[in-house]
Amino acid sequence: MFESRFQSFLDAAEPEKSAERIAALRRLLARRKLDGFIVPRSDEHQNEYVPPCAERLAWLTGFTGSAGLAIVLARSLALFVDGRYTVQAAEQVDLSLVTPIALAETSPETWIREHLKAGRRLGYDPWLHTPAQAQAFERAAEASGARLVPVADNPVDAVWRDRPAAPCAPVRPHPARLAGESSRSKLARVAAALGSSDALLVSDPHAMAWAFNIRGADVAFTPLPLGWALIGRKGRASLYLARDKLAPGFASRLAPGVELRAPERLREDLETLGSRGKAILFDHATAPVALVRAFQTGRGRAVIGVDPIALMKARKNATELDGARAAHIRDGAALVRFLAWFAERAPQGKLSEIQAAEALESFRRDTGKLKDLSFPTISAFGPHAAIPHYRVTRASDRRIGHGLFLIDSGAQYEDGTTDVTRTMAVGAPSAEMRDRFTRVLKGHIAIARALFPQGTSGAQIDSFARRALWEAGLDFDHGVGHGVGSYLSVHEGPQRISKLGSVALAPGMIVSNEPAYYKQGKWGIRTENLLVTEARAVKGAERPTLGFETITLAPIDLALVERKLLTREETTWLDEYHTRVRRILSPLVEGDARRWLASATRPLREG
Repeated sequence: MFESRFQSFLDAAEPEKSAERIAALRRLLARRKLDGFIVPRSDEHQNEYVPPCAERLAWLTGFTGSAGLAIVLARSLALFVDGRYTVQAAEQVDLSLVTPIALAETSPETWIREHLKAGRRLGYDPWLHTPAQAQAFERAAEASGARLVPVADNPVDAVWRDRPAAPCAPVRPHPARLAGESSRSKLARVAAALGSSDALLVSDPHAMAWAFNIRGADVAFTPLPLGWALIGRKGRASLYLARDKLAPGFASRLAPGVELRAPERLREDLETLGSRGKAILFDHATAPVALVRAFQTGRGRAVIGVDPIALMKARKNATELDGARAAHIRDGAALVRFLAWFAERAPQGKLSEIQAAEALESFRRDTGKLKDLSFPTISAFGPHAAIPHYRVTRASDRRIGHGLFLIDSGAQYEDGTTDVTRTMAVGAPSAEMRDRFTRVLKGHIAIARALFPQGTSGAQIDSFARRALWEAGLDFDHGVGHGVGSYLSVHEGPQRISKLGSVALAPGMIVSNEPAYYKQGKWGIRTENLLVTEARAVKGAERPTLGFETITLAPIDLALVERKLLTREETTWLDEYHTRVRRILSPLVEGDARRWLASATRPLREG
C-alpha cells in the first residue's frame, strides 16, 4: 500500500544520482549553446500534483516538495523553496551540488541578476512558465546583460532516459447528483463572464473538470484529467482530451455544443483564432507562455487575466456542501478508529511513521467509499513533525516513541475532499509542549469563532490565529488556511487565510484552519479542521456578516491542553465541539473505539 501510494516520490527522490544527472544536463546545455537552464517544479498547467513524467525537479535534485524552482548554471545550481520546505530541501539534496535558497530572502530574479554574466544565454521551457514568470526572468536576465532563451524541447527530458510516459487514465462523468449543477448551466455562466473576450482558454485542469463535470486520474491525489478547453461567448466549447482516455459514447454525456478535439490541435486552433483577430482570455496563473505566444503570432489580442471559473468553483452549491459534510462524517469515523488504535499501540513503542500512515489509510478504505488520498499523508514523529511538509520514506521512517506525533492527512471521496491534522502526545507531554499546543489551539478557536463583514479577505483574519503565539514571541512560516475543492484539489484557490490572501471570503467557500508551531529539530504542532464560510445573523448588524461552520469531526488531544491559558469562551467552544463530535460519530464506531471516543471528548472541566 505504502509503496504504490508514494512510489512517484520515491522514484524521483534519488539524490545519490544527482551528480551524474546534473553533469549530463550541463553537457547537453553546452552543446546547445546555453549557459544555464531554469527547472521549475511544474507541468504545462502549473498543477500542484504533477504526473511522474513532469517530476523534473525531483529527478534532477532529489527535492520532492510540491513547490520549488532550480536554476542550473555551469558552476552553480540554486534551488529556491518557500518557508514550508527550507528544512526539507536541505535534508534531501546533495549540498555539495545544490544550494537551497529561501524565497523569503532571495528571489530567483534577484539571483539571476547577481549570478548570470553579461552575454550569457539562460534557457527555459515556455510550456512550464506563465507569461508573468517568463517576463520576470527576461527582465532579470536583461538587467545582467544576458538573454532568456525559449527552448523547443526540454533538455531535462533529453537526459532523463527512463522518463515515465505521459498519463492516460480514463475520463469519467461527474454525475449531477454530486455536482449539483449541469455542465450546460456552468458553461453558460462562464460565457456570460467573458466580457469583451471572444473565448476563454481553460488551462487549469481543475477548472476544466468543474466546468464540464468530468473527473479523471492523470495525477496522484486529485481526480484530474489533464487537458484543455476553449469556451466561447456564444456557449459553444471545445474540449481537448486525448481520445484514448475516452470511453465509447463519452461525447454523448457532454453538454450540447461541446466538441471533442485532440490536444495536438490546440496550438493550431489558437493560431487560427489569432489570425482572425479574436480576443482570448488567458488565465494569468496557469496559461503557458507557449500558447499565449502562439495565439499572438497573428492579430490576436491576448487578455491575461483571471479565469472566472476559479471563483465560481470556489463557491460550493448546496449539493456540494451536503456532500462535503457527509464525507467528513464518514472520514471522522475512520479517524476515530485510527486515533483509538494509535492511543493503544503507540505507548508500546512498536509503531513507525509508515505503519501509522498505512493504518489510517486502511481505516479510510474500510468505509468502502475511498477513491484516493487527497495528498501524501504527513506522518511525523519528533523532529520530523517540525518539518511542515515532511514526507516519510522507507529511508526516513522513524519509530514513534515518547513525544509528539503529528499526522496531517486527507481523503478523496466522490462526494467530498477532506484534510485534517491532529497532534497527539505519546506519554506525558512537557510543560512547553502543552503551552505551545494551547497557543496554537487558541488561534484555531479564534478563526473558528470569527465573525467578519462581507468583503473581508483571508489576509485580514490571518492574524487572529497568531495572536497567542505572538504574545510569546512565536510564529509559524505558512498561511493559516487554504481553499478545498469538491472532489477536486485539496489545495484550491483563489480563497485562502494567509498574509497574501487578497480574495474576499464568500458563502460556500471551504477553507482550512491550521495554525501551527514548529520547534526545529525537536517537534511540531498543527491542528487543522475544514470550515465552510456562511452568512451569519448578528443582532443590530449594519453590514452583512459572515462566519464559519466547522465540518471536520475528530477529537483534539486534551492531554496537550493547558487549561489555564484558555478563556471561558474558548473552553466552551472546545467542549461544544467535542460534544458534537461524540454525538455524530459515536453511532458509527463500536467497542474500544466508541469507549475511547467518549473519553477523548469529555468536557475539559472534568479533567
